[in-house]
Amino acid sequence: MSSMMLRYTGQLRTQGTHLASGNTVVTDAPVDNNGRGEAYSPTDLVCSALGSCMMTIMGIVADRNAIDLTDMTMAITKRMAAEPRRISEIVLEVQMPARQFSDKERSMLENAARTCPVALSLHPDIQQTLLFHYA
Repeated sequence: MSSMMLRYTGQLRTQGTHLASGNTVVTDAPVDNNGRGEAYSPTDLVCSALGSCMMTIMGIVADRNAIDLTDMTMAITKRMAAEPRRISEIVLEVQMPARQFSDKERSMLENAARTCPVALSLHPDIQQTLLFHYA
């Protein structure tokens, strides 16, 4: 049974629907690849999925260990290669909330991010640069 449905709406745009919730995501081809760049590109979604997965798994670990991650943020930079056109590197910079984290907590949370399902599913040629910033 399908969990998502995609529709090509023309002009290098797609609309995806999550069937269980009805939520939708629109993609556009990026400007540097003949598109309008008015929405996430498919490769942007890959990068966003990686970051979201990392934060979600960190949240699961945090909840199990009574660690408050409220206000954690992540900046993501996508780097593309030309031949063939593909994602070459994803730089993820995690800004941790302004509170004290023990060495054990830091280790658990950082390991959770590095071993999330999306991180483990991406091709090893895609460099994942993960940086943590603690207040």
